[in-house]
Amino acid sequence: MTTPALPSYASGISEVPLLGDTIGDNLDRTVAGDPDREALVDVPSGRRWTFAQLKADVDALAVGLLADGVAKGDRVGIWAPNMPEWTLLQYATAKIGAILVNINPSYRTHELEFVLKQAGVSLLVAARAFKTSDYAGMIEQVRGNCADLRRVVIIGSEEWDALGATTGELPRIELSPDDAINIQYTSGTTGFPKGATLSHHNILNNGYFVGRLNGYTPEDRVCIPVPFYHCFGMVMGNLACTSNGCTMVIPGQGFDPLATLQAVAQERCTSLYGVPTMFIAELNHPDFESFDLSSLRTGIMAGSPCPVEVMKQVVARMGMEEVTICYGMTETSPVSMQTRADDSLELRVSTVGRVHPHLEIKIVDPETGLTVPRGEPGELCTRGYSVMLGYWDQPDKTAESIDAARWMHTGDLGIMDADGYVNITGRIKDMVIRGGENVYPREIEEFLYTHPDIVDAQVIGVPDVKYGEELCAWVQVREGATVTAETLREFAAGKLAHYKIPRYVLVVDEFPMTVTGKVRKVEMREKSVEILDLGEAAAVRNA
Repeated sequence: MTTPALPSYASGISEVPLLGDTIGDNLDRTVAGDPDREALVDVPSGRRWTFAQLKADVDALAVGLLADGVAKGDRVGIWAPNMPEWTLLQYATAKIGAILVNINPSYRTHELEFVLKQAGVSLLVAARAFKTSDYAGMIEQVRGNCADLRRVVIIGSEEWDALGATTGELPRIELSPDDAINIQYTSGTTGFPKGATLSHHNILNNGYFVGRLNGYTPEDRVCIPVPFYHCFGMVMGNLACTSNGCTMVIPGQGFDPLATLQAVAQERCTSLYGVPTMFIAELNHPDFESFDLSSLRTGIMAGSPCPVEVMKQVVARMGMEEVTICYGMTETSPVSMQTRADDSLELRVSTVGRVHPHLEIKIVDPETGLTVPRGEPGELCTRGYSVMLGYWDQPDKTAESIDAARWMHTGDLGIMDADGYVNITGRIKDMVIRGGENVYPREIEEFLYTHPDIVDAQVIGVPDVKYGEELCAWVQVREGATVTAETLREFAAGKLAHYKIPRYVLVVDEFPMTVTGKVRKVEMREKSVEILDLGEAAAVRNA
Protein backbone atom coordinates (compact mmCIF):
# COMPACT_ATOMS: atom_id res chain seq x y z
CA MET A 1 0.00 0.00 0.00
CA THR A 2 1.43 3.38 -1.06
CA THR A 3 1.64 6.14 1.54
CA PRO A 4 0.07 9.38 0.25
CA ALA A 5 2.50 12.24 -0.32
CA LEU A 6 2.47 14.93 2.37
CA PRO A 7 0.19 17.80 1.27
CA SER A 8 1.46 21.37 0.78
CA TYR A 9 -0.20 22.60 3.97
CA ALA A 10 1.27 24.10 7.14
CA SER A 11 -0.08 25.77 10.27
CA GLY A 12 1.83 28.12 12.55
CA ILE A 13 2.03 26.65 16.04
CA SER A 14 2.98 29.16 18.73
CA GLU A 15 3.21 29.22 22.51
CA VAL A 16 2.82 33.02 22.36
CA PRO A 17 -0.88 33.91 22.28
CA LEU A 18 -2.48 36.43 19.95
CA LEU A 19 -3.01 39.91 21.36
CA GLY A 20 -6.61 40.71 22.25
CA ASP A 21 -5.99 44.46 22.46
CA THR A 22 -7.06 47.34 20.34
CA ILE A 23 -4.17 49.36 18.90
CA GLY A 24 -4.77 52.21 21.36
CA ASP A 25 -4.84 49.99 24.44
CA ASN A 26 -1.71 48.19 23.27
CA LEU A 27 0.12 51.50 22.87
CA ASP A 28 -0.94 52.57 26.35
CA ARG A 29 0.32 49.27 27.75
CA THR A 30 3.73 49.81 26.14
CA VAL A 31 3.89 53.40 27.43
CA ALA A 32 3.09 52.30 30.97
CA GLY A 33 5.94 49.79 30.85
CA ASP A 34 8.68 52.25 29.86
CA PRO A 35 7.40 55.83 29.45
CA ASP A 36 10.84 57.45 29.20
CA ARG A 37 12.23 55.24 26.44
CA GLU A 38 12.63 56.91 23.04
CA ALA A 39 9.67 55.99 20.83
CA LEU A 40 10.01 58.05 17.65
CA VAL A 41 12.83 59.92 15.91
CA ASP A 42 12.34 62.08 12.82
CA VAL A 43 15.86 62.49 11.48
CA PRO A 44 15.14 65.28 8.91
CA SER A 45 13.59 67.65 11.48
CA GLY A 46 15.50 66.44 14.53
CA ARG A 47 12.29 65.94 16.48
CA ARG A 48 12.15 63.18 19.11
CA TRP A 49 9.44 61.64 21.28
CA THR A 50 9.61 59.41 24.33
CA PHE A 51 6.76 56.94 24.67
CA ALA A 52 5.12 59.24 27.23
CA GLN A 53 5.38 62.20 24.86
CA LEU A 54 4.09 60.12 21.97
CA LYS A 55 1.03 59.08 24.00
CA ALA A 56 0.40 62.70 25.06
CA ASP A 57 0.48 63.95 21.45
CA VAL A 58 -1.60 61.02 20.16
CA ASP A 59 -4.24 61.56 22.84
CA ALA A 60 -4.37 65.33 22.22
CA LEU A 61 -4.89 64.72 18.50
CA ALA A 62 -7.56 62.11 19.26
CA VAL A 63 -9.40 64.65 21.46
CA GLY A 64 -9.10 67.19 18.65
CA LEU A 65 -10.58 64.76 16.12
CA LEU A 66 -13.53 64.08 18.42
CA ALA A 67 -14.07 67.81 18.95
CA ASP A 68 -14.01 68.24 15.17
CA GLY A 69 -16.90 65.80 14.83
CA VAL A 70 -15.02 62.64 13.83
CA ALA A 71 -16.88 59.61 15.19
CA LYS A 72 -16.23 55.89 15.41
CA GLY A 73 -16.40 54.36 11.92
CA ASP A 74 -15.83 57.66 10.10
CA ARG A 75 -13.18 57.55 7.40
CA VAL A 76 -10.19 59.85 7.87
CA GLY A 77 -7.84 60.11 4.90
CA ILE A 78 -4.09 60.63 5.17
CA TRP A 79 -2.21 61.84 2.09
CA ALA A 80 1.38 62.48 3.04
CA PRO A 81 4.88 61.03 2.84
CA ASN A 82 6.66 59.55 5.86
CA MET A 83 6.57 62.11 8.66
CA PRO A 84 5.77 62.03 12.40
CA GLU A 85 2.32 63.53 11.80
CA TRP A 86 1.42 60.40 9.80
CA THR A 87 2.29 58.22 12.80
CA LEU A 88 0.41 60.45 15.25
CA LEU A 89 -2.73 60.30 13.10
CA GLN A 90 -2.39 56.52 12.75
CA TYR A 91 -2.63 56.01 16.51
CA ALA A 92 -5.07 58.87 17.18
CA THR A 93 -7.66 57.49 14.76
CA ALA A 94 -7.19 54.02 16.25
CA LYS A 95 -7.89 55.39 19.74
CA ILE A 96 -11.30 56.77 18.73
CA GLY A 97 -12.28 54.00 16.30
CA ALA A 98 -12.10 56.13 13.15
CA ILE A 99 -10.98 54.29 10.01
CA LEU A 100 -7.70 55.59 8.61
CA VAL A 101 -7.65 55.61 4.81
CA ASN A 102 -4.11 55.45 3.44
CA ILE A 103 -3.66 57.39 0.21
CA ASN A 104 -0.69 56.64 -2.03
CA PRO A 105 1.68 59.66 -2.15
CA SER A 106 2.13 59.18 -5.91
CA TYR A 107 -1.58 59.46 -6.75
CA ARG A 108 -2.75 62.09 -9.16
CA THR A 109 -6.13 63.86 -9.10
CA HIS A 110 -8.04 61.08 -10.87
CA GLU A 111 -6.90 58.43 -8.37
CA LEU A 112 -7.28 60.78 -5.39
CA GLU A 113 -10.87 61.56 -6.29
CA PHE A 114 -11.67 57.86 -6.71
CA VAL A 115 -10.35 56.94 -3.25
CA LEU A 116 -12.00 59.88 -1.47
CA LYS A 117 -15.37 58.98 -3.00
CA GLN A 118 -15.08 55.19 -2.79
CA ALA A 119 -14.14 55.23 0.91
CA GLY A 120 -16.46 58.10 1.78
CA VAL A 121 -13.66 60.12 3.41
CA SER A 122 -15.09 62.92 5.56
CA LEU A 123 -11.84 64.44 6.87
CA LEU A 124 -8.65 64.54 4.81
CA VAL A 125 -5.30 65.27 6.44
CA ALA A 126 -2.60 66.03 3.88
CA ALA A 127 0.89 67.40 3.43
CA ARG A 128 0.96 70.67 1.54
CA ALA A 129 3.28 69.20 -1.09
CA PHE A 130 5.73 66.37 -1.69
CA LYS A 131 8.48 66.40 -4.31
CA THR A 132 6.81 67.87 -7.43
CA SER A 133 3.23 67.18 -6.25
CA ASP A 134 1.16 70.17 -5.08
CA TYR A 135 -1.20 68.23 -2.82
CA ALA A 136 -3.12 71.31 -1.67
CA GLY A 137 -3.75 72.37 -5.26
CA MET A 138 -4.73 68.88 -6.37
CA ILE A 139 -7.19 68.54 -3.48
CA GLU A 140 -8.89 71.79 -4.49
CA GLN A 141 -9.35 70.42 -8.02
CA VAL A 142 -11.36 67.40 -6.83
CA ARG A 143 -12.92 68.64 -3.59
CA GLY A 144 -16.14 69.79 -5.19
CA ASN A 145 -16.78 66.31 -6.59
CA CYS A 146 -16.47 64.55 -3.20
CA ALA A 147 -19.80 64.88 -1.43
CA ASP A 148 -18.67 63.23 1.82
CA LEU A 149 -15.52 65.36 2.22
CA ARG A 150 -16.45 68.03 4.75
CA ARG A 151 -12.99 69.20 5.78
CA VAL A 152 -9.36 69.27 4.65
CA VAL A 153 -6.52 69.93 7.10
CA ILE A 154 -3.03 70.63 5.80
CA ILE A 155 -0.18 69.43 8.02
CA GLY A 156 1.76 72.39 9.38
CA SER A 157 -1.17 74.80 9.06
CA GLU A 158 -2.82 76.63 11.96
CA GLU A 159 -5.75 74.23 11.60
CA TRP A 160 -3.46 71.25 12.07
CA ASP A 161 -1.76 72.83 15.07
CA ALA A 162 -5.15 73.55 16.62
CA LEU A 163 -6.32 70.00 16.01
CA GLY A 164 -3.39 68.62 17.99
CA ALA A 165 -3.51 71.23 20.73
CA THR A 166 -7.03 70.49 21.94
CA THR A 167 -7.16 70.17 25.72
CA GLY A 168 -9.27 67.80 27.72
CA GLU A 169 -9.37 64.18 28.77
CA LEU A 170 -9.69 61.54 26.07
CA PRO A 171 -12.98 59.76 26.82
CA ARG A 172 -13.10 55.99 26.98
CA ILE A 173 -14.66 54.73 23.75
CA GLU A 174 -15.94 51.17 23.57
CA LEU A 175 -14.05 49.50 20.75
CA SER A 176 -13.68 45.90 19.61
CA PRO A 177 -10.40 44.49 18.30
CA ASP A 178 -12.45 43.21 15.36
CA ASP A 179 -13.59 46.71 14.33
CA ALA A 180 -12.40 48.00 10.96
CA ILE A 181 -9.58 50.48 11.60
CA ASN A 182 -7.73 50.89 8.31
CA ILE A 183 -8.36 50.88 4.55
CA GLN A 184 -5.37 50.30 2.30
CA TYR A 185 -5.79 50.49 -1.45
CA THR A 186 -4.00 47.78 -3.34
CA SER A 187 -1.83 48.98 -6.22
CA GLY A 188 -3.86 47.38 -8.96
CA THR A 189 -2.14 47.16 -12.34
CA THR A 190 -5.42 47.31 -14.24
CA GLY A 191 -8.57 49.23 -13.37
CA PHE A 192 -9.09 51.06 -10.08
CA PRO A 193 -7.49 49.81 -6.84
CA LYS A 194 -9.53 47.96 -4.20
CA GLY A 195 -9.67 49.02 -0.55
CA ALA A 196 -8.49 46.20 1.71
CA THR A 197 -10.29 46.75 5.02
CA LEU A 198 -8.28 45.74 8.09
CA SER A 199 -9.09 45.49 11.80
CA HIS A 200 -7.13 46.23 15.00
CA HIS A 201 -6.77 42.45 15.41
CA ASN A 202 -5.45 42.03 11.86
CA ILE A 203 -2.65 44.56 11.84
CA LEU A 204 -1.71 44.79 15.53
CA ASN A 205 -1.02 41.07 15.75
CA ASN A 206 0.77 40.97 12.44
CA GLY A 207 3.12 43.77 13.45
CA TYR A 208 3.67 42.14 16.85
CA PHE A 209 4.65 38.76 15.46
CA VAL A 210 6.80 40.23 12.68
CA GLY A 211 8.74 42.00 15.43
CA ARG A 212 8.98 38.89 17.59
CA LEU A 213 10.38 36.83 14.72
CA ASN A 214 12.98 39.57 14.25
CA GLY A 215 13.90 39.20 17.91
CA TYR A 216 12.85 42.74 18.83
CA THR A 217 13.31 44.01 22.37
CA PRO A 218 12.98 47.56 23.73
CA GLU A 219 16.68 47.99 22.90
CA ASP A 220 16.00 47.84 19.16
CA ARG A 221 15.92 50.90 16.92
CA VAL A 222 14.22 50.32 13.57
CA CYS A 223 15.03 52.44 10.51
CA ILE A 224 11.86 52.70 8.38
CA PRO A 225 12.50 54.09 4.88
CA VAL A 226 9.55 52.15 3.43
CA PRO A 227 6.28 54.12 2.99
CA PHE A 228 3.86 54.44 5.90
CA TYR A 229 0.90 54.40 3.54
CA HIS A 230 1.70 50.74 2.90
CA CYS A 231 1.59 47.82 5.34
CA PHE A 232 5.38 47.58 5.26
CA GLY A 233 5.72 50.98 6.92
CA MET A 234 2.72 51.30 9.21
CA VAL A 235 2.35 47.64 10.29
CA MET A 236 5.74 45.92 9.99
CA GLY A 237 7.36 49.23 10.92
CA ASN A 238 5.29 51.31 13.35
CA LEU A 239 3.09 48.62 14.91
CA ALA A 240 5.95 46.14 15.21
CA CYS A 241 7.84 48.82 17.13
CA THR A 242 5.14 50.02 19.50
CA SER A 243 3.87 46.51 20.30
CA ASN A 244 7.42 45.36 21.12
CA GLY A 245 8.58 48.59 22.78
CA CYS A 246 11.12 49.55 20.07
CA THR A 247 12.13 52.93 18.65
CA MET A 248 10.81 54.06 15.25
CA VAL A 249 13.37 55.98 13.17
CA ILE A 250 12.21 57.97 10.12
CA PRO A 251 15.20 58.63 7.80
CA GLY A 252 13.32 60.83 5.35
CA GLN A 253 9.97 61.67 3.80
CA GLY A 254 10.75 59.51 0.78
CA PHE A 255 13.41 56.92 0.17
CA ASP A 256 16.91 58.22 -0.36
CA PRO A 257 19.82 55.77 -0.06
CA LEU A 258 22.23 58.35 1.36
CA ALA A 259 19.74 59.63 3.96
CA THR A 260 18.96 56.04 4.98
CA LEU A 261 22.63 55.14 5.46
CA GLN A 262 23.17 58.37 7.41
CA ALA A 263 20.17 57.64 9.67
CA VAL A 264 21.34 54.10 10.44
CA ALA A 265 24.82 55.34 11.37
CA GLN A 266 23.68 58.43 13.30
CA GLU A 267 20.89 56.76 15.28
CA ARG A 268 22.72 53.44 15.74
CA CYS A 269 19.80 51.54 14.25
CA THR A 270 19.73 47.80 14.88
CA SER A 271 17.22 46.99 12.14
CA LEU A 272 16.71 48.27 8.59
CA TYR A 273 13.77 47.70 6.26
CA GLY A 274 13.57 47.84 2.50
CA VAL A 275 12.42 46.35 -0.75
CA PRO A 276 15.23 44.80 -2.82
CA THR A 277 15.69 47.90 -4.98
CA MET A 278 16.32 49.98 -1.83
CA PHE A 279 19.05 47.65 -0.59
CA ILE A 280 20.58 47.60 -4.08
CA ALA A 281 20.68 51.41 -4.10
CA GLU A 282 22.31 51.51 -0.65
CA LEU A 283 24.89 48.83 -1.45
CA ASN A 284 25.84 50.60 -4.70
CA HIS A 285 26.02 54.11 -3.23
CA PRO A 286 29.51 55.56 -3.83
CA ASP A 287 29.83 56.55 -0.14
CA PHE A 288 28.60 53.20 1.21
CA GLU A 289 31.95 52.21 2.73
CA SER A 290 32.20 55.46 4.71
CA PHE A 291 29.27 54.64 7.00
CA ASP A 292 29.55 52.77 10.29
CA LEU A 293 26.72 50.24 10.06
CA SER A 294 28.04 48.02 12.84
CA SER A 295 24.93 48.59 14.96
CA LEU A 296 22.80 46.67 12.45
CA ARG A 297 21.72 43.23 13.57
CA THR A 298 18.54 42.45 11.68
CA GLY A 299 16.00 43.88 9.28
CA ILE A 300 13.44 42.89 6.70
CA MET A 301 13.63 42.56 2.95
CA ALA A 302 10.19 42.22 1.38
CA GLY A 303 7.71 43.83 -0.99
CA SER A 304 8.83 41.92 -4.08
CA PRO A 305 10.90 38.80 -4.79
CA CYS A 306 14.25 39.07 -3.02
CA PRO A 307 17.24 38.30 -5.27
CA VAL A 308 19.61 35.75 -3.76
CA GLU A 309 22.77 37.71 -4.60
CA VAL A 310 21.41 40.91 -3.05
CA MET A 311 20.46 39.08 0.14
CA LYS A 312 23.97 37.65 0.43
CA GLN A 313 25.47 41.14 0.11
CA VAL A 314 23.13 42.55 2.77
CA VAL A 315 24.37 39.90 5.19
CA ALA A 316 28.04 40.16 4.24
CA ARG A 317 28.51 43.91 3.65
CA MET A 318 25.84 45.45 5.92
CA GLY A 319 26.36 43.03 8.81
CA MET A 320 22.67 42.13 9.01
CA GLU A 321 23.33 38.56 10.11
CA GLU A 322 19.75 38.08 11.33
CA VAL A 323 17.94 39.75 8.44
CA THR A 324 14.68 38.07 7.51
CA ILE A 325 12.58 37.84 4.39
CA CYS A 326 8.86 38.39 4.74
CA TYR A 327 6.16 37.38 2.29
CA GLY A 328 2.66 38.77 2.30
CA MET A 329 0.08 41.02 0.72
CA THR A 330 -2.00 43.98 1.84
CA GLU A 331 -5.07 41.76 2.13
CA THR A 332 -3.33 39.64 4.79
CA SER A 333 -2.13 42.49 7.02
CA PRO A 334 0.43 41.75 5.34
CA VAL A 335 2.82 38.95 6.44
CA SER A 336 1.93 35.27 6.23
CA MET A 337 5.45 33.78 5.95
CA GLN A 338 8.84 34.79 7.28
CA THR A 339 12.31 33.32 7.51
CA ARG A 340 13.80 32.97 10.98
CA ALA A 341 17.08 34.39 12.25
CA ASP A 342 18.40 30.89 12.97
CA ASP A 343 17.60 29.60 9.49
CA SER A 344 20.62 28.74 7.38
CA LEU A 345 21.77 31.41 4.94
CA GLU A 346 20.73 29.09 2.12
CA LEU A 347 17.14 29.00 3.39
CA ARG A 348 17.13 32.75 4.02
CA VAL A 349 18.27 33.54 0.49
CA SER A 350 16.27 30.95 -1.43
CA THR A 351 12.85 30.85 0.31
CA VAL A 352 10.34 33.20 1.94
CA GLY A 353 10.40 31.07 5.06
CA ARG A 354 7.71 29.20 6.91
CA VAL A 355 4.16 29.99 7.93
CA HIS A 356 3.69 32.76 10.51
CA PRO A 357 2.43 32.00 14.04
CA HIS A 358 -1.33 31.37 14.27
CA LEU A 359 -1.78 31.24 10.48
CA GLU A 360 -2.35 28.51 7.89
CA ILE A 361 -1.00 28.25 4.37
CA LYS A 362 -1.55 25.79 1.55
CA ILE A 363 -0.61 25.45 -2.11
CA VAL A 364 -3.38 24.42 -4.46
CA ASP A 365 -3.90 23.49 -8.09
CA PRO A 366 -5.30 26.74 -9.60
CA GLU A 367 -7.70 24.74 -11.78
CA THR A 368 -9.15 22.28 -9.23
CA GLY A 369 -8.52 24.12 -5.97
CA LEU A 370 -7.13 20.91 -4.44
CA THR A 371 -4.00 20.96 -2.29
CA VAL A 372 -0.98 19.71 -4.23
CA PRO A 373 1.69 17.37 -2.78
CA ARG A 374 4.81 19.01 -1.37
CA GLY A 375 7.35 19.79 -4.05
CA GLU A 376 4.73 20.57 -6.69
CA PRO A 377 3.90 24.14 -7.81
CA GLY A 378 0.53 25.77 -7.32
CA GLU A 379 -1.25 28.87 -6.02
CA LEU A 380 -0.46 29.98 -2.47
CA CYS A 381 -3.44 30.51 -0.16
CA THR A 382 -3.48 31.74 3.44
CA ARG A 383 -6.05 31.70 6.25
CA GLY A 384 -6.27 32.99 9.81
CA TYR A 385 -6.44 36.15 11.95
CA SER A 386 -4.58 38.21 9.32
CA VAL A 387 -7.06 37.88 6.46
CA MET A 388 -8.79 41.20 5.80
CA LEU A 389 -12.44 41.85 6.62
CA GLY A 390 -12.97 42.38 2.88
CA TYR A 391 -12.66 45.02 0.17
CA TRP A 392 -14.43 48.21 1.24
CA ASP A 393 -17.96 48.26 -0.15
CA GLN A 394 -17.09 45.63 -2.78
CA PRO A 395 -18.51 42.26 -1.67
CA ASP A 396 -18.26 40.89 -5.22
CA LYS A 397 -14.51 41.58 -5.37
CA THR A 398 -14.10 40.12 -1.88
CA ALA A 399 -15.78 36.89 -2.95
CA GLU A 400 -13.36 36.60 -5.88
CA SER A 401 -10.38 36.57 -3.50
CA ILE A 402 -11.64 34.94 -0.28
CA ASP A 403 -13.41 31.62 -0.68
CA ALA A 404 -16.21 30.16 1.44
CA ALA A 405 -13.71 28.59 3.86
CA ARG A 406 -11.99 32.01 4.38
CA TRP A 407 -8.88 31.11 2.39
CA MET A 408 -7.28 34.17 0.77
CA HIS A 409 -6.14 33.29 -2.76
CA THR A 410 -2.93 35.24 -3.37
CA GLY A 411 -2.44 34.76 -7.11
CA ASP A 412 1.19 33.85 -6.40
CA LEU A 413 2.79 30.61 -7.50
CA GLY A 414 4.79 28.72 -4.91
CA ILE A 415 6.38 25.40 -3.98
CA MET A 416 6.51 24.02 -0.42
CA ASP A 417 9.38 21.72 0.53
CA ALA A 418 9.33 18.80 2.96
CA ASP A 419 10.12 21.10 5.92
CA GLY A 420 7.40 23.64 5.12
CA TYR A 421 9.63 26.30 3.54
CA VAL A 422 8.07 28.02 0.53
CA ASN A 423 9.71 29.33 -2.60
CA ILE A 424 7.67 31.89 -4.58
CA THR A 425 8.18 31.23 -8.27
CA GLY A 426 6.12 34.11 -9.64
CA ARG A 427 2.63 35.41 -10.27
CA ILE A 428 0.08 33.27 -12.07
CA LYS A 429 -0.46 36.21 -14.43
CA ASP A 430 3.31 36.70 -14.92
CA MET A 431 3.94 33.16 -16.15
CA VAL A 432 5.22 33.12 -19.73
CA ILE A 433 4.11 30.35 -22.08
CA ARG A 434 6.75 30.01 -24.81
CA GLY A 435 6.01 27.38 -27.43
CA GLY A 436 3.98 25.37 -24.95
CA GLU A 437 6.65 25.55 -22.21
CA ASN A 438 5.72 27.25 -18.93
CA VAL A 439 8.50 29.67 -17.98
CA TYR A 440 8.61 31.38 -14.59
CA PRO A 441 10.33 34.81 -14.78
CA ARG A 442 11.56 34.61 -11.18
CA GLU A 443 13.85 31.68 -12.06
CA ILE A 444 15.42 33.61 -14.95
CA GLU A 445 15.79 36.76 -12.82
CA GLU A 446 17.64 34.85 -10.12
CA PHE A 447 20.02 33.50 -12.74
CA LEU A 448 20.64 36.96 -14.21
CA TYR A 449 21.72 38.24 -10.78
CA THR A 450 24.71 35.90 -10.98
CA HIS A 451 26.02 37.83 -14.01
CA PRO A 452 28.95 39.99 -12.82
CA ASP A 453 27.81 43.09 -14.74
CA ILE A 454 24.07 42.99 -13.93
CA VAL A 455 22.90 45.03 -10.93
CA ASP A 456 19.15 44.36 -11.25
CA ALA A 457 16.95 42.42 -13.65
CA GLN A 458 13.30 41.83 -14.50
CA VAL A 459 11.94 39.36 -17.04
CA ILE A 460 8.62 39.56 -18.91
CA GLY A 461 6.90 37.88 -21.82
CA VAL A 462 6.35 39.75 -25.09
CA PRO A 463 4.23 38.70 -28.09
CA ASP A 464 5.84 36.44 -30.69
CA VAL A 465 4.36 35.09 -33.91
CA LYS A 466 6.20 31.76 -33.81
CA TYR A 467 6.19 30.87 -30.11
CA GLY A 468 3.23 32.88 -28.81
CA GLU A 469 5.50 34.60 -26.30
CA GLU A 470 9.21 35.32 -26.08
CA LEU A 471 11.30 36.32 -23.07
CA CYS A 472 12.47 39.91 -22.71
CA ALA A 473 14.91 40.91 -19.95
CA TRP A 474 15.19 44.46 -18.65
CA VAL A 475 18.57 44.88 -16.96
CA GLN A 476 20.43 47.56 -15.06
CA VAL A 477 24.20 47.17 -15.49
CA ARG A 478 27.23 48.29 -13.55
CA GLU A 479 28.78 51.62 -14.59
CA GLY A 480 30.98 51.17 -17.64
CA ALA A 481 29.73 47.64 -18.37
CA THR A 482 28.02 46.43 -21.53
CA VAL A 483 25.47 43.64 -21.69
CA THR A 484 23.80 42.49 -24.91
CA ALA A 485 21.47 39.66 -25.79
CA GLU A 486 24.39 37.99 -27.53
CA THR A 487 26.74 38.16 -24.53
CA LEU A 488 23.90 37.08 -22.26
CA ARG A 489 23.25 34.03 -24.45
CA GLU A 490 26.93 33.11 -24.19
CA PHE A 491 26.80 33.52 -20.40
CA ALA A 492 23.66 31.35 -20.12
CA ALA A 493 24.75 28.62 -22.53
CA GLY A 494 24.88 25.30 -20.75
CA LYS A 495 23.38 26.81 -17.57
CA LEU A 496 19.79 27.48 -18.66
CA ALA A 497 17.52 25.49 -20.98
CA HIS A 498 17.52 27.21 -24.37
CA TYR A 499 13.86 28.23 -24.10
CA LYS A 500 14.59 30.05 -20.81
CA ILE A 501 17.27 32.31 -22.29
CA PRO A 502 15.83 35.79 -23.03
CA ARG A 503 15.69 36.62 -26.71
CA TYR A 504 15.54 40.36 -26.03
CA VAL A 505 17.59 42.46 -23.64
CA LEU A 506 16.80 46.08 -22.83
CA VAL A 507 19.46 47.98 -20.88
CA VAL A 508 17.68 50.57 -18.72
CA ASP A 509 18.45 53.02 -15.92
CA GLU A 510 15.31 52.16 -13.93
CA PHE A 511 12.17 50.03 -13.92
CA PRO A 512 8.61 51.39 -13.78
CA MET A 513 7.73 51.00 -10.09
CA THR A 514 4.91 51.53 -7.65
CA VAL A 515 5.69 53.62 -4.55
CA THR A 516 6.00 50.40 -2.54
CA GLY A 517 8.81 49.13 -4.74
CA LYS A 518 6.85 46.66 -6.81
CA VAL A 519 7.81 46.48 -10.45
CA ARG A 520 4.95 47.29 -12.83
CA LYS A 521 5.37 44.44 -15.29
CA VAL A 522 2.22 45.36 -17.21
CA GLU A 523 3.80 48.73 -18.03
CA MET A 524 7.08 47.00 -18.90
CA ARG A 525 5.29 44.79 -21.42
CA GLU A 526 3.60 47.80 -23.03
CA LYS A 527 6.90 49.69 -23.31
CA SER A 528 8.73 46.62 -24.63
CA VAL A 529 6.21 46.21 -27.44
CA GLU A 530 6.77 49.87 -28.38
CA ILE A 531 10.56 49.72 -28.14
CA LEU A 532 11.21 46.39 -29.86
CA ASP A 533 10.74 45.64 -33.52
CA LEU A 534 9.38 42.19 -32.78
CA GLY A 535 9.41 41.21 -36.44
CA GLU A 536 13.21 41.25 -36.45
CA ALA A 537 15.74 39.20 -34.54
CA ALA A 538 17.21 42.38 -33.10
CA ALA A 539 18.76 41.66 -29.76
CA VAL A 540 19.40 44.72 -27.69
CA ARG A 541 18.30 48.34 -27.59
CA ASN A 542 18.83 50.88 -24.88
CA ALA A 543 15.48 51.97 -23.40
